[in-house]
Amino acid sequence: MKILLLATNTDREPYPVYPLGMAVVAQALCAAGHEVRQIDYLAMGESDEALRTALLEFLPQVVGLSLRNIDDVDSCGSPEQWFLDRSRRIVELLRATHDVPIIVGGPAFSIMPEAILDYLGADFGVAGEGERAVPDLLSRIERGEAGPRIVKSAPLDATGMRSPRMDPVILEYYQRESGLPGVHTKRGCPHDCVYCSYPAIEGRTIRPRDPGHVAEDMAVLARDHGVDHVFFTDSVFNDDQGHYLAVAEALLRRNLPVRWSAFFRPGPIRKEELDLLLRSGLLGMEVGSDALAEATLAGLGKGFCCSDVLRFNAACAARDIPLAHYLIIGGPGETEATIRETLANLEKMEHCVAFIYSGLRILPRTRLHRRAVAEGLIDRQTSLLHPAYYHSPLLDREIMHATVSQALRGRRDRFFPPRNAQDRMNVMRRFGYRGLIWDQLITAEKQRREKNGNGRANGRANGGSSKEAFPAASPHCSQGSAQTAPFSPPLAAQHLASISTSKA
Repeated sequence: MKILLLATNTDREPYPVYPLGMAVVAQALCAAGHEVRQIDYLAMGESDEALRTALLEFLPQVVGLSLRNIDDVDSCGSPEQWFLDRSRRIVELLRATHDVPIIVGGPAFSIMPEAILDYLGADFGVAGEGERAVPDLLSRIERGEAGPRIVKSAPLDATGMRSPRMDPVILEYYQRESGLPGVHTKRGCPHDCVYCSYPAIEGRTIRPRDPGHVAEDMAVLARDHGVDHVFFTDSVFNDDQGHYLAVAEALLRRNLPVRWSAFFRPGPIRKEELDLLLRSGLLGMEVGSDALAEATLAGLGKGFCCSDVLRFNAACAARDIPLAHYLIIGGPGETEATIRETLANLEKMEHCVAFIYSGLRILPRTRLHRRAVAEGLIDRQTSLLHPAYYHSPLLDREIMHATVSQALRGRRDRFFPPRNAQDRMNVMRRFGYRGLIWDQLITAEKQRREKNGNGRANGRANGGSSKEAFPAASPHCSQGSAQTAPFSPPLAAQHLASISTSKA
C-alpha cells in the first residue's frame, strides 16, 4: 500500500523537534513492504497548498497523522498554543483533497485516544507504540475486515524497536532550525511523578535498546546527514540499571564526532560516571528537578529530596557541565513558605539555568487528576482536551507570581515565565546559534556577575551550543578502537554490580 505519514506538530518551543516517532513507524512500514512517504507540516512552512500538492502527487491509499503535543502545558502561555484545532483542520483538508482512511497516532494521541479521535474526525487510531500496531492495522484495512477503531499497542521489547528512517528533506529543515535531532536509547519510565503521562504512553518498565544500535543510529546521522549533536529523547536518561553508562561506552568505542544532551533525574552520580559521559560527548543536561522544597517534592511524587538536587548540580558544576533545571511552582502542597524555600535553594545553585512554570497540566490516568477531582477543582466528567491546571489552594497565585518575579529580577539565567527565555533564544537563533542555546545564557549571566564583581568565576569561558568547537578527544577515544575501553571492567557493569550489592 501507498502510505503518507504526516507530522502535524507546529510547536517551535523550546526548539523545533524532529518527528522521530513518525520516522520509526516509517521504517517499520517499509520493512513490511509498503511504499511510504514522510512529510512534515512545519518543515513545509505550514502551507496548506504544499500539503495539497504532496497529497495529489503521491495519491496515498492511507494517511497517518503523528500528533506530538496537545498544548504547551504552560498556564502562562498563549491560548494559541493549543494544537488540536490545527490538527482537525488538517484532517478536514485531507478529506476535501483526497478522501482515504486516516490513522492517528503519536504521544499526544496516546494520552486521550478516544476523545482526540472523536474531536479530529479521523477513522482509526493507534495508542502506544506503532512499529507493529500500524502495519497490523493496515493489513486489516487492506483486507476490509471489521475491528476496533482504536488499537492499543502493548509495549515492545528491544527486538521490536526500530531504528528511524530519517527523511533527508525533513532532517535538513530541523538541522537548520534547531540542530538537535532525537535518538531513543530506551522506553518506559519507572518513576511515579503525580502529573506525568510517560508511564501511560510508554509503560512503567524500562526497555533498553542495544547500545550498539544506538551508536549506529548516531553514526548514520553523522555520516549521511552531517549531524554533530543529538538529544536523547528518553523520559530519563540516567536509569538506575546503568543502561545509560553502557550507551556512553558504546559511543566512546565508536569515537563518533557527535555531542549529545539528555534529560536527567537528579540523584547520586560518581565522578567516574560524569567523566565517562563527558568523554562520550555529553554537552549539557536538562534536569526534571520540579521543586526545591521538601514538601513540594513530596507532593509531586518525585522520589528524591532537595539535597539530591543540590548535590547533583554541584557535582556537574564542578565538571563544567551546564544544566537546565525545570521547576514548577504551585504544585500539591505548595505554600508561601515552600516558595521561599525553593527560591533560597535556587540561589545556591551555580552553572545552571532555571525555567519556572506555574501550575501543572492535569492529564487523565494520573494521580494529579485523581487529586484534582478529590479537591473539587474539576469533576470526573471534565474534558481535558483543553488545558486545565492544578494550582495549590494553599496560597494566592498572584502573590506567588509576584514573589518569584521579584526574586529573579536582574538574573539572565532564571526565567519565569519560560516565555521570557524563549524570546531571547529565538533572537540567538536568528544570529546563527544552534543546539541547546540555553547553555549560552549561563555564559551570559556568568560574565555579567564577574563584571559586576558579585559572582564566582565558575564554569567554561564559552557555552556548548554549536558555535563551540568539539573538544579534543581524550586518550580513551582518540584511536576510535573497539578495544579502547574506558574502564576495566566497564563502568556500566560496575554500576550494575553496585546496585546488585546494595539490594542484596
